[in-house]
Amino acid sequence: MKLKKVILVIVVAVTVLTVYGVKTNWFLKQLYPKKYSQQVYFYSNQYGVDPNLVFAMIKAESNFNPDSVSNKGAIGLMQVIPETGTWVANYIGIKNFSVNMLFNPDYNINIGTWYLKYLLKQFNNDVTLAVAAYNGGSGNVSNWLKDKRYSENGSNLKKVPFLETDKYIKKVLKYYKIYTNLYK
Repeated sequence: MKLKKVILVIVVAVTVLTVYGVKTNWFLKQLYPKKYSQQVYFYSNQYGVDPNLVFAMIKAESNFNPDSVSNKGAIGLMQVIPETGTWVANYIGIKNFSVNMLFNPDYNINIGTWYLKYLLKQFNNDVTLAVAAYNGGSGNVSNWLKDKRYSENGSNLKKVPFLETDKYIKKVLKYYKIYTNLYK
């Protein structure tokens, strides 16, 4: 019931804003902002990742809160797990890395975007598989692709056995579509 009220309020607000000449895009851009644009565009360009995908992941992961910490210990804007952050930081040459650096948007977006590119490369630029791996682990995704219960052809997932990962994929892909269409 609560969700229906929120949706109704949003529909009414958009209608009122439209009637009074306020563009709906303005309203949507408040819901789907491009915070930390400088870092997102810089690292997206450096690693060859669509910036709209990075914005979608940040929106899904932390809703642009750099101080966010998940119940599993993932940190910052892109919810980087400390072990992954340490591995990536060492790989890309970040000197004197400490886990607390993941609260810094620049380091977090750098590491998160590099890792996303790593997963995209691992899964042949398949965004769905890379997003699944970002949330559920690349080893799990590789195993699911080999399992006929989850993949008929070994290259696409027909079912994701982790409910959290399934919801995450849908959320990120929805946000990715919104960012892509909103910021043409």
